[in-house]
Amino acid sequence: MQPSLQNHPGWQWCTAEGSELHTLLMGLHSTFREKLQWLEEAENLALAFQADREKRQADQAAAVDK
Repeated sequence: MQPSLQNHPGWQWCTAEGSELHTLLMGLHSTFREKLQWLEEAENLALAFQADREKRQADQAAAVDK
């Protein structure tokens, strides 16, 4: 069996409570630098979503004007 499958938590983290617990545990075990990196990646993702949303809105407005 693969090591990654042996360490899989099963369905424990696949619930709302389990997901919250997993997030808290990950926060306890990560360094400050890792937390900052995660925040930067989350910010980049949010900015990409915003840019995509604005592009789709502009495309829809251009299609309506035609």
